[in-house]
Amino acid sequence: MSKSEMIGFAALILVIVIIIALMMWGLPKYGIYKLELQGKADLKEAEWSKQILIEEARALRDAAKLRAEAEVERAKGVAEANKIIGDSLANNDAYLRYLWIQGLHDGSSEVIYIPTEGNLPILEATRNVR
Repeated sequence: MSKSEMIGFAALILVIVIIIALMMWGLPKYGIYKLELQGKADLKEAEWSKQILIEEARALRDAAKLRAEAEVERAKGVAEANKIIGDSLANNDAYLRYLWIQGLHDGSSEVIYIPTEGNLPILEATRNVR
């Protein structure tokens, strides 16, 4: 081998050693850099997941408030209807008596047991059982 070939071969070996040394130094640094980026990405994903859960909870809270408000309005309507019915029946004894008599004729009214001697009720044994 000539001197120039030896210098070329030594330079090639030196370049390979330098490349290996740079890889031995750079690969751990790259691994740390990669893990750092992965950690930042995981943190961002966790923050977004948390934000999504918060928004879902707010939406559920708002929906519950709206359902409660709707229920209050419905109850106000029922109360107003009951007041109107109560006011119309307050001084209308004839109509109430009519409804009572109709209930007696229909047989759809409740059975009322009246206590007799010894506080024992007289049971209606002939009533049709359906």
